[in-house]
Amino acid sequence: MLALTSAPAQQRRRSSAKPAKETPKTKAQLERERRNNLRRIKEASKILEQTQQKKQSSLGQLNALKEKITVQQQVIKSTSSQLRYIETGVKKTATDVQLTQAELARLKAEYARLIYAASKSTNAYNRVMFLFAAESFNEFMLRLRYVRQYSEVRRQQVSSILRTQEQLHQQLSTLTEQKQEKSSLLTTQVSESRNLVTMRTQQDQVVQQLSQQEQQLQKELAERQQAVRQLDNLIAQRVREEIARAARVAAAKAAAKAAAAKAAAKAAAERAERAERNNATAAEQATAKREATETAEAAEVAVAAEEASTHVDRVALTPETAELSSSFAENRGRLLWPVARGFVSQRFGRHPHPVLKHVTVDNRGVDIQTTAGEPARAIFDGKVLTVANIAGMNNVVMVQHGEYFTVYAKLRTVSVSEGQTVKMRQPIGTVYTNPEGTTELQFQVWRNSTNLNPEQWLGRK
Repeated sequence: MLALTSAPAQQRRRSSAKPAKETPKTKAQLERERRNNLRRIKEASKILEQTQQKKQSSLGQLNALKEKITVQQQVIKSTSSQLRYIETGVKKTATDVQLTQAELARLKAEYARLIYAASKSTNAYNRVMFLFAAESFNEFMLRLRYVRQYSEVRRQQVSSILRTQEQLHQQLSTLTEQKQEKSSLLTTQVSESRNLVTMRTQQDQVVQQLSQQEQQLQKELAERQQAVRQLDNLIAQRVREEIARAARVAAAKAAAKAAAAKAAAKAAAERAERAERNNATAAEQATAKREATETAEAAEVAVAAEEASTHVDRVALTPETAELSSSFAENRGRLLWPVARGFVSQRFGRHPHPVLKHVTVDNRGVDIQTTAGEPARAIFDGKVLTVANIAGMNNVVMVQHGEYFTVYAKLRTVSVSEGQTVKMRQPIGTVYTNPEGTTELQFQVWRNSTNLNPEQWLGRK
């Protein structure tokens, strides 16, 4: 009976312990997130250190500080999530400890009652007398079975007590570890919060210093806008040229088909005339006329296709380039970053200037700030459409992926040439570092003449 009464409690403890199996996975996810954020902070710190080598404050320095602050906030948020998770674990473990202690007390009390009852028949003589006092053989066997079961119950009770004591010891050890981890995380959170305050103070100082350089910033903005216009014109010109080139190729093919169709139509018409002159049967004449009509209609379609191919606003694709274009589109949101390290310092589209009030900046792509000497790489297989140099954008490389185009501007060096086929991850040059110590790549994505948001195409770094 005692063994049976202790089983439900053990079963309850096992069932209550099941959710704990999910703990390592969720905890590991939070820890991976925290490590990834710390890695990003380390990268941003290295970039910030390079911008701080110049005495004068710069937008690159401000952008690096903003990135550190953003990631630092994520670190604090992740740490808070870990703390809440551990606090839940501490409460649950403390409850389990209380339940186990109560169970252990109950088992010990039951065992004490067993020992007291057994003390009344401790010697072998009393047990023998108990057995031989049976009035029949069947009763003798029942009493013998009872004595054996009684001994077995005592052994099981001792085993239950030992198992419960071991479980209690493990729970107390777990509780101690959880409390120590909680204390360590609280210390980390306080330290990270102080770091965040320090970063914000540095950011305010840089903003204040940059605000005193309004004329210089206005000049830099004007130069950038001029460089952007030149880059836009270059991209538009190259896209138009590629569309026109592809249209010429398509038109040549269509013209060849149209000429062949016209020749076939002329031959069919001549056959119909010969059939009529040679007094052919009515059925033969009808067949020849029908063939001539169908061939003439096909020629008209071919001519119309030729005319349509000369009026297109998108790149005419061959089967090979169509497959490449489709593959590029299918990888939206998973494409390789154009640099291995760095962060988006200026996003796509229109947004306020980080320092100048009432000034809006329009970005055709994204600016990715990285470390000095960082290689730029092709994000997908393609063909180098153009290599150019634009004041304010330095070297520019444009890669074609079917009807998609990627643009890499602000390069210090270029390691590819026009017409060259490139593979994904292949270096195309190194990113330029300006006199202020900021290393920044301008990256754009286009589909024919339509400008796209690169962040919607790039995967997680």
